[in-house]
Amino acid sequence: MAEAQIKTTVVGSYPIPDWLAALPSEQAVIDATRVVIHTQEQAGIDLVCDGELYRFDVNHPETNGMIEYFVRPMAGVRTDVTFDEALAFRGQPGMQFRTRPPGVVDGPVGSGTLDLPVACRQARAIASRPLKFTVTGPHMLAKTLVDHHYGDVAALADGIAEALAEQVRHCDADVIQLDEANLPGHPDEADWAAAAINKVLDAVPGTPAVHLCFGNYGGQTIQRGSWDRLLGYLNSLHADHIVMENAHRPVEELAAFKELRPEIGMGLGVVDIKQTDIESADDIARAIQRADDVLGAGRVRYIHPDCGFWMLKRPIADAKIRALVAGRDLYEGRSRTAAA
Repeated sequence: MAEAQIKTTVVGSYPIPDWLAALPSEQAVIDATRVVIHTQEQAGIDLVCDGELYRFDVNHPETNGMIEYFVRPMAGVRTDVTFDEALAFRGQPGMQFRTRPPGVVDGPVGSGTLDLPVACRQARAIASRPLKFTVTGPHMLAKTLVDHHYGDVAALADGIAEALAEQVRHCDADVIQLDEANLPGHPDEADWAAAAINKVLDAVPGTPAVHLCFGNYGGQTIQRGSWDRLLGYLNSLHADHIVMENAHRPVEELAAFKELRPEIGMGLGVVDIKQTDIESADDIARAIQRADDVLGAGRVRYIHPDCGFWMLKRPIADAKIRALVAGRDLYEGRSRTAAA
């Protein structure tokens, strides 16, 4: 069979298996990661991910470890948060989804004891298909911390970017994806956010990618905005492709991506992770066709869910994964008029 023109992938997270939450251990995390990767491979996903289970922390289910895992081990970050610091944090814009910060910055940020290459290597040892490894971006991490050292969130993000760049430089993955879930609601911060993330993207030894969405907290959108306000940011990225939330967004927003630099591949969200209904193959084929009609044939290089699956039940996530491949195969196996 000819190689697919459009690759299927997932954004990152997968529902925590009940047995892992009930009896967590290092071996249980490895076993669960094997289940997640093999589930994707059996479904035919082209670019698989470890489900971000390496970040699993039963004490931080509200963010699936996407913040604590990265900043708490870093040098310069204190994890004991005083009452006054917690109060100050709650006044920061865009942080209403948390009651406490993951840490307080008291000195220059560095890698500390963070060791992303180990987690990446464990997934690489399991996967038999190309592997994606995901990392939370410096904008998101900087926004969640209380800063007593830098005095400027852009400078803090730059320090975090340096630490992340040191990490990803040693990660063996086909694609390393940086995730930014706070920026879409704060497009005025795009300039310094782009400068920080590009430091990390430039250190990626494989293929660099960037995922943006409007949030997925409790299955709800937590950022307001529109993609057209972030085109300058997207075009400034040193990324091979972007991974975008589209299925849950207004259809007319697709037109904004006509202005995306042709060198940057379009990753199209075709599975709505905020809905439990399972998309049909025809639904997904139509979504691809719609994007082709708006952006031009061949512009879409990847299809994927809007965001991670961690808020869904496993049978729903698994069915949506299978639908991705079925929809792509249906689209590439029939005429444009039949998919219209």
